[in-house]
Amino acid sequence: MYQPAALKKGDKIGIVAPAGKIDPEKVGLAVNKLEEIGFKVVLGKHVFDEYNQFAGTDIHRLYDFQSMLNDPEIKAILCARGGYGSVRILEHIDFDWFIRNPKWIIGYSDITIFHTYINNILEIESLHSTMPVNFPDTGENKSLTSMVNAIMGNVEDYEIESNKLNRVGNAEGELMGGNLSILYSLRGTKIDFETYEKILFIEDVGEELYHLDRMMQNLRLGDKLADIKGLIVGGMSDMKAGNPDFGKTAYQIINEAVKAYSYPVVYGFPAGHILENWALPLGRYVKLSVDKEQVKLVWDKR
Repeated sequence: MYQPAALKKGDKIGIVAPAGKIDPEKVGLAVNKLEEIGFKVVLGKHVFDEYNQFAGTDIHRLYDFQSMLNDPEIKAILCARGGYGSVRILEHIDFDWFIRNPKWIIGYSDITIFHTYINNILEIESLHSTMPVNFPDTGENKSLTSMVNAIMGNVEDYEIESNKLNRVGNAEGELMGGNLSILYSLRGTKIDFETYEKILFIEDVGEELYHLDRMMQNLRLGDKLADIKGLIVGGMSDMKAGNPDFGKTAYQIINEAVKAYSYPVVYGFPAGHILENWALPLGRYVKLSVDKEQVKLVWDKR
């Protein structure tokens, strides 16, 4: 898996909106914070466009993303927000120059579309992390600092308290994944993902619990859960019980789907649609250690 070059202060970061429309104030705040850190920021020509729920038409969102990919002065592309829409432009993007000159693609949620393609098809690392829509109003937080550290070549090893539902064990492998609904939507397509001997990370927001169960059963029946090295579950926030109530929590649903396997499982990792959304370099080799007291993620520092 190829690792994009680390950024340094003074480098240019491009901000684009490949999916949902974004509040200009959020982008302005992000520009100020990134420039305070020492980066230069270049905005996509159409980043503030609005077309129904999208940040402009498919053509305009594609134009901005392609322009940032092809610009040799842009060292990283930060997606302004998720929502929906990235899948509508993916197949039209020309990645030829990007393959020869990889740069960090940054974001989460709907941006899982790009992560999955870049990791699984192009074999290049990308960064699952916070986006301008979630940047703190004042100061910095772990979500932002971990993103900045990662793109500057200083990805942090993580240590958190263990959840009582965790399954203990040790594992090593390439980290892959992202938003579960997006991953599920790619099943059976030409960019379906491979989980064999990888550590899978999933997160989601606002889903009916029966739908979460459907997605997990799909992964189970499709052998996406059988041969992974480990499972990391991030935020499963604002889940809906349904009417009638499904009767299980999100973690219980996931736990049931993987009960036949013996690999380590982590619940409640601080990443996803939650305040603490720590940066995860997808495609990076990581050592996962889970015991009754704590969870550790130690990254390959090559």
